[in-house]
Amino acid sequence: MFGLTALQLARIQFGFTIAFHIIFPAITIGLASYLTVLEALWLWKKDPVYRDLHHFWAKIFAVNFAMGVVSGIVMAYQFGTNWSYFSNFAGSVTGPLFAYEVLSAFFLEAGFLGVMLFGWSKVGPGLHFFATLMVAIGTLVSTGWILASNSWMQTPQGYAIIGGRVVPVDWLKVIFSPSFPYRLAHMTIAAYLATALFVGASGAWHLLKRRDTPAVRTMFSMAMWMMLVVAPVQIAVGDAHGENTLKYQPAKIAAIEGHWENHPGQSVPLILFGWPDMKDARTLDQIDVPHLGSLILTHSWNGGFPGLDDFPPQDRPDATVVFWTFRLMVGLGLLMALLGIGGAILRARGELYRTSLFLRFALAMGPAGIVAILAGWVTTEMGRQPWVVYGVMRTADAVSNHSVAELGFSLVLFVLLYFAVFGTGVGYMLKLVAKGPDAQGPEPEPGIAQRPARPLSAAPDAEPLLPAHGEG
Repeated sequence: MFGLTALQLARIQFGFTIAFHIIFPAITIGLASYLTVLEALWLWKKDPVYRDLHHFWAKIFAVNFAMGVVSGIVMAYQFGTNWSYFSNFAGSVTGPLFAYEVLSAFFLEAGFLGVMLFGWSKVGPGLHFFATLMVAIGTLVSTGWILASNSWMQTPQGYAIIGGRVVPVDWLKVIFSPSFPYRLAHMTIAAYLATALFVGASGAWHLLKRRDTPAVRTMFSMAMWMMLVVAPVQIAVGDAHGENTLKYQPAKIAAIEGHWENHPGQSVPLILFGWPDMKDARTLDQIDVPHLGSLILTHSWNGGFPGLDDFPPQDRPDATVVFWTFRLMVGLGLLMALLGIGGAILRARGELYRTSLFLRFALAMGPAGIVAILAGWVTTEMGRQPWVVYGVMRTADAVSNHSVAELGFSLVLFVLLYFAVFGTGVGYMLKLVAKGPDAQGPEPEPGIAQRPARPLSAAPDAEPLLPAHGEG
């Protein structure tokens, strides 16, 4: 199919399905925590704006959560269908980690989800807030288990190979692999930023449409505060993550930076732009800043790190791809920080909600968080190549024995079904966003279920008729 091998088609199929899937858990993580904050503010201040926003975003959360569950099931099956040799080799590590995720996180989310979505007027406020909090915690626990599995594949430890299979010998080392803390923090913050951009873009849309309500102002304001505070934190976490990657996956860093030949004791420039040519083993038309590569990655003026020439050709990641996906992620991160700073300046001037140019910027940045997550994920996964378990198992040894025709047919089927099913779901979710939050009116008394409607329910109950004097 188009000259692609079975291995390439299997990688494309997995990349396509995970690209769709990762969108929904990222928004689920952020919205669950956002709903918790909104409900806490409602309980504290009794301001109906927070209650109205909670009702509004809970509907969007429900649609997003459902699509995340469905897309995750499909992706998980591919470990057995397309990557059976990997499952056979490393299943004793990845299998239990996925099982722990289901038992400790998914069951927690599912157990309290119904109360959060449908129990607002049927349980007390304390219990409902507890349910919302448990759903939010469940999403974070789920993130931890999934990233524990993926981080072990990036920086494996705590295992032995017995009989040609991985056997865990220290579960604490397996779970808390060297890259796990950095990747967990980086991904969780990325989910929060993606959600804040989504919420902020929604608020900007309604403000541009002259729907200037307290609820719209509140959600836009909260999103801009989130960008101001969290975007710089993400930049710092990303810097620490880069240092960790340099220590454990130097070939990935060399590909990301587009460096081929670095000499010990010499400073390394930061290549801003260029075209890494894998065939000629050099970066063409590069624009660089002297010493800046050393300063960022080693925190020293003349610090060095290996170039791609220090690794055999068969062990080099595709620098052409990861060079640009990394710069896309970083560029969007800088724009997020700029959005937060711009919002703070306009807030101080009292112009946050009526500066149309800034509102259009916030609206355009709506998808930026998701795009940055996808770019970062491509950088991470393609930068690990040609290894599926870094330094232990090659990707070419992990793929199942399927033909090009079989993988090509299933890939086309996935593309058609995903765009049909999830395209419809995303379209419906965006329609809900475009509708905007409505004032709900007085809140029913918590803990008392509403009586079902019945004919003449609006009429007062009549007193029983008493017999007239002298009758009966």
